[in-house]
Amino acid sequence: MTAQLIDGKAIAAAIRERLAVEVVAFHKSTNRFPKLAAILVGDDAASQVYVRNKEQACAKAGIASEVHRLGANTTQAELLQRVAQLNAEPSVNGILVQLPLPPQIHETTILDSITPLKDVDCFHPENVGRLAQGRPRFLPCTPHGVQQVLRLSGICVDGAHVVVLGRSEIVGKPISLMLAQKGETANATVTICHSRTKNLADFTRRADILIAAIGKPQFVTAEMLKPGVVVIDVGINRVGDKLVGDVDFESVAQIASAITPVPGGIGPMTIAMLLENTLNAAKLQI
Repeated sequence: MTAQLIDGKAIAAAIRERLAVEVVAFHKSTNRFPKLAAILVGDDAASQVYVRNKEQACAKAGIASEVHRLGANTTQAELLQRVAQLNAEPSVNGILVQLPLPPQIHETTILDSITPLKDVDCFHPENVGRLAQGRPRFLPCTPHGVQQVLRLSGICVDGAHVVVLGRSEIVGKPISLMLAQKGETANATVTICHSRTKNLADFTRRADILIAAIGKPQFVTAEMLKPGVVVIDVGINRVGDKLVGDVDFESVAQIASAITPVPGGIGPMTIAMLLENTLNAAKLQI
């Protein structure tokens, strides 16, 4: 068996085309364009690439964007002040603080300072609480990207056993909440596994759908999975001069029924969902 390749890049492009049409309609009715403000602290090379990709995606969708570049020695108080300015700026609809932040800055303090109506990453505790209750204001970008990839690829989640590798606030926890709830592309039985899970392969071999977000390059191998499993690889790891996921793609693709590649899988979907959240934030604020 050779797995169907789930082309997240193509799916994301179709979503961005739809959003571009919706942005035009929004502009016609409000005489405004949605606007995203990104804050980049320091000179981390990967973060600079991510922010540049988001800028380009915004431009293609007709969404205004601005990047606030701050030095690596920026203090927490200075960053909080910049966030407060953007919170108060009516033309800014979404605020994104690119992670990671320098060690002198407490990430949670900064993320909590973003007003919930502009929290397009869905990191604020108010928005996380609404997500847990099944009445979200926004959906977190990467988990929502995973959910849309499953839906638009025609993969049935209803009643499936989904195993999530990883318990991060960004991916593992929220995707587990989203897939276990009642609703479209949900109603799954979800098992969360992590670095302390004993006999991990005993769990992964039961998965109908495996979502790998454990942060270890090529960690998941074919021996850990059952034939016909759907594999969603959220990991992005640099090994030498290559980008690889958390899944050993070559071996797993021989037994899976469908698999996302790295790159070109969930990464483009994350950015597409960020654009959707920015448009939705603009509508809410109007």
